[in-house]
Amino acid sequence: MGKTLENGFTQATLLLQTYGVPLLWKILGVIAIWVIGAWIIIGVRNLIKRSMAVRHIDTTLASYIDTSVGVLLKILLVIAMLGTLGVATTSFAALLAAAGVAIGIAWSGLLANFAAGVFLIMLRPFKVGDAISAGGASGEVKEIGMFATTIHTADNVRVVVGNNKIFSDNIVNYSANPFRGVDLRCQIAHGVDSKDAISRLKARVGQIANIQMSPEPVVEILEFNALGTLLVVRPFCNNNDYWQVYFDTNYAIQEVCGAAGYPIPETRQATRQI
Repeated sequence: MGKTLENGFTQATLLLQTYGVPLLWKILGVIAIWVIGAWIIIGVRNLIKRSMAVRHIDTTLASYIDTSVGVLLKILLVIAMLGTLGVATTSFAALLAAAGVAIGIAWSGLLANFAAGVFLIMLRPFKVGDAISAGGASGEVKEIGMFATTIHTADNVRVVVGNNKIFSDNIVNYSANPFRGVDLRCQIAHGVDSKDAISRLKARVGQIANIQMSPEPVVEILEFNALGTLLVVRPFCNNNDYWQVYFDTNYAIQEVCGAAGYPIPETRQATRQI
């Protein structure tokens, strides 16, 4: 009886030494990897956050990068823990890679918009509050998202444009420069003294509120056509005052032509006597 117990104790000790002790060391290794890995992940994420804060990276992009890095590092940590326990991670990594390829193919359009959004935020061809024309829409930028940009048009319509469409086309930023020109036309009839018309228009346009006097408003002959002489009338103003100056300039043109008694432009055709 005593020998049987001794043999049983010996076998139990052998089993413990053969399987239990290595398993215990693996468990302790997993715990150590988890603690150290979690500490490293926190340190890396804090370092990335500080780096993005110093570079004034957009908060939307910074948050997305922080989340993505955190998920990626946690996946790597889990793979390292499984490897320490002796679980084959090769097939697991291959499965993740295959899933990534499948997701990439299914979300190719979204990923293209995401990549374009990253470049829009980093390169900053425009910012929130700018008046732009891009992706077939014109208006004020209200939001630059990770996948789309929101624009409010002049008639207060909300337009959401995919970032890839914006980034792959021409971007016109009306707010980038301190002022812009208001480009209008004034058609005067045959026989009207163009110098007199130019002088009158310059004097009247110069009285419009919120125009820039440096550079001065431009009033010049643009072309000659069948109706007479076509003048270009171009005052300059801040982008915020564009529409006010635009409408006031149209009124000024009408006022000048009416006060001067200019005739209505008519087409003239050359006649040949037989």
